[in-house]
Amino acid sequence: MNTPEAVERVSKEKLMEDLKVVVTDAEELLKATASQTGERIAAARTKAEESLRVARVRLADAQAALVEKTKIAAKATDEYVHENPWKAVGIAAVAGLLLGALISRR
Repeated sequence: MNTPEAVERVSKEKLMEDLKVVVTDAEELLKATASQTGERIAAARTKAEESLRVARVRLADAQAALVEKTKIAAKATDEYVHENPWKAVGIAAVAGLLLGALISRR
């Protein structure tokens, strides 16, 4: 299902992937311009390196938070399934039927 929580989780995962790509590209750019000299370029490189350092820290923090939330959700789901096995089977069966109906329409 596309619950708001699931959409938010997917959006955060996509954002983290995109940020990783940006950080990698910026690092490659810094390496490519390493031979360039000049006061302005040196200042820009220093600022870019600091921004990358901060971005890496924030990205790691966001990823750790997402992993923690995922673990909590998985634990809650596991507890629910153990406490309500027949409800869980019924929900899974209905979801399977709906998914099967949607797939068979194509």
